[in-house]
Amino acid sequence: MGKSLFEKVWDAHAVRTLGNGQTQLFIGTHLIHEVTSPQAFGMLREMGVGVKFPHRTFATVDHIVPTNELTEPFSDPLADAMIKELRKNCREFGITFFDLNSGRQGIVHIVGPEQGITQPGCTIACGDSHTSTHGAFGAIAFGVGTTEVRNVLATQTLAMSKLKVRRINVNGRLNPGVYAKDVILHIIRVLGVNGGLGYAYEYGGEIFQAMSMEERMTVCNMSIEGGARCGYVNPDEKTIRYLKGRPYAPAGRQWDAAVQRWMAFASDPDCRYDDVVTIDAADIAPTVTWGINPGQGIAIDEAIPTPDSVSPDRKAGVEEALAFMQFEGGRPIKGIPVDVAFLGSCTNGRLSDLEEVAKYIRGRKVAGSVKAIAVPGSQVVAKIAHEKGLDKIFTQAGFEWRSAGCSMCLAMNPDKLIGDQVCASSSNRNFKGRQGSPTGRTLLMSPLMVAAAAITGSVSDAREVFAVKAR
Repeated sequence: MGKSLFEKVWDAHAVRTLGNGQTQLFIGTHLIHEVTSPQAFGMLREMGVGVKFPHRTFATVDHIVPTNELTEPFSDPLADAMIKELRKNCREFGITFFDLNSGRQGIVHIVGPEQGITQPGCTIACGDSHTSTHGAFGAIAFGVGTTEVRNVLATQTLAMSKLKVRRINVNGRLNPGVYAKDVILHIIRVLGVNGGLGYAYEYGGEIFQAMSMEERMTVCNMSIEGGARCGYVNPDEKTIRYLKGRPYAPAGRQWDAAVQRWMAFASDPDCRYDDVVTIDAADIAPTVTWGINPGQGIAIDEAIPTPDSVSPDRKAGVEEALAFMQFEGGRPIKGIPVDVAFLGSCTNGRLSDLEEVAKYIRGRKVAGSVKAIAVPGSQVVAKIAHEKGLDKIFTQAGFEWRSAGCSMCLAMNPDKLIGDQVCASSSNRNFKGRQGSPTGRTLLMSPLMVAAAAITGSVSDAREVFAVKAR
C-alpha cells in the first residue's frame, strides 16, 4: 500500500522513536520572528549551547513592527527593544535576518514562500500557529511554542506524536465571488474548530488543483483554526513554477534533482487516509463570521443563528457570542454596520489579494464612516504593488496604504480597534480582544468582501456591490 505525503515526509525526517512513543523529528527549516524567539535565545545562553545549524534558521520582524512608522527608534519602547534583541541574537548566532532595510522583510509566512525557503517534502517549524501556511507547498509545517523554538535552535529536532491524516476533497466549480478564504471558512464551519484535533489535513480535489499557490496558502494558513496541527496540498507543476528562480530555491543541476525529489513526496494514489471528507464547491458561498471563533460563520445571505436554532451542545457558545458581539440572533448578517476595514495578514496580504481587490475598487470610494487600511504582507509585495500602481488605486479609493507587517491581525503594534468597533477583516482570528480592544468585534471574510464592506459601510455581498463575474 502507498503512503500519503505526510507519512513520507515524517518517515524521511524521523531520527528515532523516543521512550514515550513520540518521534524525534528532524526540522529541515526553522523560521523565527521577534515575539517567540527572545526567551528561546535566553535559554540557550543559560544552557551554554549554541544554534545547531544556523543556516537552517531564517528570521524576520513582523508582529510588532509599526506599519505607519518607518523610522527608528519606534515610539513603542517594547517594540523597539524586541527588534533590537532579534538583531543581536541573529548577529551573535549567525542567523539570516530579513531586517527592515533588507527589502525582504515581511510577515514570516509570506517571506518564506516568496524567498523560496519553503519547499516540498520539508519539515518546517516556527513559533507561530499559522505556520501551517507553508503546507501549500507540500511541506509539513508546525507552529510551536517558545520552549520548542529553543529545542529546534539547539538540536534541529522536535519530539512529536504522529498525526492521523484526513483528506478533504472539494470538487465541482466555485460560484462567482467565492474565494479561497470562503472555502476554508466553509470547511471550518462544516468540521468545527476542534474537528481537526489529532489530524493533519490533506486538501485535494478539483478546487485545490485549480487554485493558485497563493490561494492554497490562504487555505493551509487557517488549518489551525479548524483544530488541525498542519494542512497541506500535494506538490504539482504549479508548485514547481512558483519556486523556480526564487532566491533560496535550488538552481542549475541541483534544480532538476530537487524537482524529482519534491514530486516523489506527493501522496500515492493507493495510500490510506484515516478519514475522507468530500465537499461540493457549489455549496460554498461568500462567508462571514458573526461570532467569536472562526467556526461561527454563515453565508452572506443567511441570518445569524439564535440559541434555540442550534444543537444543545452549541447553545451556550451561541449565547456567549451574541452577547459579546451585541448581535441579535435571527437578523441577517448583511447590513451590519462596520467601523473599520482591514485588508492584510498572513492569510490575505499577498499580491494576488491586493490585485483582486484593486480590480474592483478602482473609481470607488470608502464610506465616510469607515477607516480602511491595506497592508502588504511583505516589502516584496509592497514593491511589486507599487510598480503596478495598486497603492494609488487603494489610496484614491480612501484606503490608508501601509508598510509591511502583521498590523491589525493581532494588534501587537499600533494598529488596534477602539472600544466596541466592528471590523471587517481579511485576517484569520475573531477571538475576543484579538484586534487590540477587549470589546472590539471582528468579522472574518474574504478580501473582496472586506472591500465591499469598506465601500458600503456595512457587511455587504461583494457579488452585488461589484457585479462579480466568474474568474
